[in-house]
This record gives sequence, structure tokens and C-alpha cells, in this order.
Amino acid sequence: MKIVFFGSPVLALPSLKKLLETDHSIDLIITQPDRPSGRGKKLMPCPVKKTASDLNIPYYQPIKIRKDEIALDKIKEIEPDLNVVVAYGQIIPSSIIYLPRYNSFNVHFSLLPKYRGASPVQKALLDGEAKTGITILELNEKMDEGDILVQEEVNIFPDENAAELEARLAEKGADLLIKAIAQIDKLKHRKQDHSQATYAPKIRKEDGKIDWTKNSLSIERRVRAFTPWPSAYAFLKDIRIKIHKGRKIAKKTPPGSSAGKISGIKKEGIEVCCGEGSIYLIESLQPENRKRMDAYAFSLGAEIKPGDIFA
Repeated sequence: MKIVFFGSPVLALPSLKKLLETDHSIDLIITQPDRPSGRGKKLMPCPVKKTASDLNIPYYQPIKIRKDEIALDKIKEIEPDLNVVVAYGQIIPSSIIYLPRYNSFNVHFSLLPKYRGASPVQKALLDGEAKTGITILELNEKMDEGDILVQEEVNIFPDENAAELEARLAEKGADLLIKAIAQIDKLKHRKQDHSQATYAPKIRKEDGKIDWTKNSLSIERRVRAFTPWPSAYAFLKDIRIKIHKGRKIAKKTPPGSSAGKISGIKKEGIEVCCGEGSIYLIESLQPENRKRMDAYAFSLGAEIKPGDIFA
């Protein structure tokens, strides 16, 4: 089977690599344009483009695929049997969706119709879900509204962050994709119940700012959901601090405490007062322009003490 693969981040690589291990042929990869990165804002390729280049697979990087006739022409030249879309990052037009014999399959990292949109893994963690999953669906013109082909439920581990959960889902999603393609002529299409749909909008960098008036469980979920990007962060002594790991603890704030105040410092980490009389323990953090470190070690070097306030 001839396949055109659409994908961009690391999340898409397991599906691409699994397809390359089969008898199917990837004749073209459509991926995002290079983006500026780092302090020098040097243009850097996304992981899928780098893999395509390393393996000498033809690729194309449309700025806006909905307006790019070259992309359509390149796909027409391939005459694919199927398009496979995994975390591509752009809305694909119907002229491309329905061009192949089997149309277009999408690997989505939630149990649709729950968590349609760009950030299903992060939203599941923010909502404190115990389970999520993978959906292989047939694309249509609307976002994540196509027919469901196969689904698989996945447990979320208690301390798992977004990067760890995405990595597991990416591997499981790749296996499920291969199974779906192997049964492509026998797959039953199931319409989504749109009345049950929920949404996971695109995350913005500023969404990572911690609001210490929220309870410690809410903050724990936010840190897990926004690791590694955009990262949960706060300010201490005018220094921007990324919070990489922490947890709510079964301890109440001292009388008269305010949200964000450090109530205690131990080898386990820094205890911070939160809303509803709760406390969040910061275990690992990263001061601006420095490496990730143990929170207790940071408190010693930066001379942090109880009473100091995270903003």
C-alpha cells in the first residue's frame, strides 16, 4: 500500500517508524516548516523532517497546506492508497483528505469524542483523569469529528507527566494504527456522538503560570500536564522558576498563611502554601538560565527561607 504520511513532532515518530517496518511504502512525508529555536533563533527542523531527511524519504513543508497547490500536486503524483496523519499541526483540506482510495486515517490521543483538539493529553492530566486512550479515526473536514475506526483505553499512572504519557500513547497508537491498516477492508465505521464531545484547546506559554490560590491538587495536575512544555512556573525573588516535579501533601497551612508563602523547607523539598489550606511540595525545579536541580539544593544555594513568597 502506498502511503503519504503527515506528522511533525516526536509524538509522530513511533507511527512513522512502525509503518516503515511493514511492507507498506511511505512515498512522501508532509511536515511543518522549520521553526526558529534557541537564543539565536536558528531555523531548526521538526523531528519528522529530520527522520525523513536521514532516511532519504521525500518530504514537503507547506506553510499553509490549505492554500498550497504544490502539496496537492505532489500527493496526486504519488497516487496514494491512504494518507496517515499523526500530530501534523495543520488543518488538511478535503481535496487531500479524500484523494486516496482509503481516504485519510488520523491517530488521536484521546477516547473521542472526549478531548477533541490540539492538547488532549494535557487536558486529561489537568482534569485528573485516571484513564485516556487512542482513537484511530477517518478524517473529515471538521476537527476530530470523523468516524471512529478503532479505540484502545490506556490507564494514566499517578505520577505521570505529559511527556511520559505522550510517549506511551505514541507507542501504543503506532501499534493500533498498524492493526487498523491490516484490517482496512473489514473496519466498521462508528459515528461520534457529538453531544458527548469535550475540547482540549491549544496551550499557550502563559498558561503555565501557577496560581497559588488554587488548591495543591490542582497545582500538582498543572505541573504534570505542562511538563515539559510550556512548563509550570512561578517567580521567587524576581527569578522565574520552572517547577518540574512536586506533589500535594497531607498537611495544612499554618494559621495566617497566604497563598504562595513558603511554609517549610526539608530535604524532600520546598513546602508552599496553596488555596483551601493545602500545601504543595516542590521536589524539582529549574531557575531561569540554569539547569534543573533538586529543590532543597536550590534553597540552600539561593538562601531561600520560610516566609519567602512565590508569586
